[in-house]
Amino acid sequence: MNRWIWAAAAGASAAMLTSPTATADLVGFTSPSGNIGCILTDEMVRCDIASRSWDPPPRPADCPDVTGYGQGITLSPTGPAAFVCAGDTTLGSGPALPFGQYEAGGGMSCNSEPSGMRCSNSDGHGFVLAREAYQVF
Repeated sequence: MNRWIWAAAAGASAAMLTSPTATADLVGFTSPSGNIGCILTDEMVRCDIASRSWDPPPRPADCPDVTGYGQGITLSPTGPAAFVCAGDTTLGSGPALPFGQYEAGGGMSCNSEPSGMRCSNSDGHGFVLAREAYQVF
């Protein structure tokens, strides 16, 4: 499995891949349907979605056209969630996380719910990602 460090784009609502790393604290998991794939490290959680019936907000100016945008949402241990600006994916990153179960680390947790994947940090910020809708809080 690839191992990654993600960094928030300066002053923007996007996250980009910065460099590979050999961290042992990386957990990959997938929604029971397989439509959502997530990676959780001590520094961030990112979930991408394969099929959705909603559109992300407009692409920020600092998200290059050569990358994907809005295919997922990322969250750090503190601060608000942001839409992903990256040329890769977290889909298929690990086994299914059954409904009612969670993964946690680095001050963040993700709960697998029938209504979607819900991730939050110790600040109370987070997101819900589902086929029908998304919510950033």
